[in-house]
Amino acid sequence: MRYGFVIDQDRCIGCHACTVACKEEHQVPVGVFRTWVKYIEKGEFPHTRRHFGVMRCNHCDSAPCITICPTNALYRRSDGIVDFDNRRCIGCKSCMQACPYDALYIDPNTNTAAKCNFCAHRVEANLEPACVIVCPTQAIIAGDLDNPASTASRMVETEKVSVRKPYKGTEPKLYYKGIEGDLLEPARLSRQSTYVFADQRDQRPTQQTFDPKFTREVYDVSHPAPWGWKIAAYLWTKSIAAGVMLVAAISLVLSPAAEPPIANIAAPVIALGFLAATMALLIFDLKRPDRFFYLFTKANTKSWLVLGGYILMLYGIALVLWLLAGIFLEHIPRLLVWITMLLAMASAGYSASLFAQARGRDLWQTRLFLWHLIVQAFLAGSAALVLVEWFGESTAWDDYAVAVVSAIALLLSPGVSLALILFETFRPHHSQDSRLAVNQMIKGRFKISFWGLTIGLGHVLPLLLFSAAIWLDTDQLYPAIASLVLLGLWFYENLWVKAGPSVPLS
Repeated sequence: MRYGFVIDQDRCIGCHACTVACKEEHQVPVGVFRTWVKYIEKGEFPHTRRHFGVMRCNHCDSAPCITICPTNALYRRSDGIVDFDNRRCIGCKSCMQACPYDALYIDPNTNTAAKCNFCAHRVEANLEPACVIVCPTQAIIAGDLDNPASTASRMVETEKVSVRKPYKGTEPKLYYKGIEGDLLEPARLSRQSTYVFADQRDQRPTQQTFDPKFTREVYDVSHPAPWGWKIAAYLWTKSIAAGVMLVAAISLVLSPAAEPPIANIAAPVIALGFLAATMALLIFDLKRPDRFFYLFTKANTKSWLVLGGYILMLYGIALVLWLLAGIFLEHIPRLLVWITMLLAMASAGYSASLFAQARGRDLWQTRLFLWHLIVQAFLAGSAALVLVEWFGESTAWDDYAVAVVSAIALLLSPGVSLALILFETFRPHHSQDSRLAVNQMIKGRFKISFWGLTIGLGHVLPLLLFSAAIWLDTDQLYPAIASLVLLGLWFYENLWVKAGPSVPLS
């Protein structure tokens, strides 16, 4: 049994009765929607035509929202309905990033995610969903797609139907008959800041300047970006927390006879501080931070939010052991050095898998992101240790091994990071959404942040200052270089988090 929808757009008159019925049935608050009707217009006056598209959850057979949900709040029932248990939701908003169809939202009353659940309570009572009952033209058909006798199944088998974004591999069970193709590809639409009924308030950029010759989006609902500066800050603090121990561990491996205090004590203290900040940012970004412990008590081990939490916990334990060994033994066991190094790399890099599970955002579906994170960790860790060494008790490079490793990492990492960023930006992007997101970075509303702050201030200027320091044979420029590197890293993390959702999904 696999329940699904067929929507006959040839019959749809855009009356919003389905939207109203859904809101009444589920007491959906004002400003958010489980189902909505989108309008587009084609042509030039007086030869124009309006088209409608009914948008909602696709109840995918391979639903990415289920995989990424850390607490199993989203689940697929035996009848194929993708349902939701808001009693388990922690409000992490990862499901909103994973869904390619903008089907999920945060309920302002409960601060938990919500979406269309096929009116599962009505289905269990052998009733049709509220939207089906109320549709005046019988444009919405619900039924068992595995039952050849059902109307929905016969339409899918015998009519020309379409689904949204089949290339995503989600196997959606929301089929459209007679829908205008541009409604299925929102990135192709010309967008405007106001509609006939309302203002557009989610600040998504227009993909092209408003021109009546293009297909125009004339009505939609707001879809604000789920993640913001807290997630960018989490990536930044995590890079420092992982990076300082990578540099310290490498310095001890290269110089086993040396046991400098900056590697034994200062490095784990810094790492523990930024690791605590990382975990605090993750908790406070939740809409239900009071439920953060559900990550462990109701864990979905397929979600990298959960796996990442385990990695950070193990890394924290390794840091405490390192610090205790540095204080009481004045010597770090080599096994602990290698274990901490591996956990530091895992802590830095696991976010690549988390962002990859956010399948709705094409920009983040890149295998290079793991290497970005590893290089950024070296960059952030070396910069942090340079600042600590410089402004600590010693004003010279007394801890030679750490100083050499930090200096080399600070010299090489900006160049490697810059090369990775430019390659990632200008390589061929086979997805239109990914190309549009990159275009927003290099030509659109993020261009100052990309070229001026990330590339110029955070990468090119540190490399120039490093060249000047070598030419002048001075280390007086190191603090400025380290500070610029950390600033540039923050600007890039913030840019990456914002650019991904800048392309509309529905």
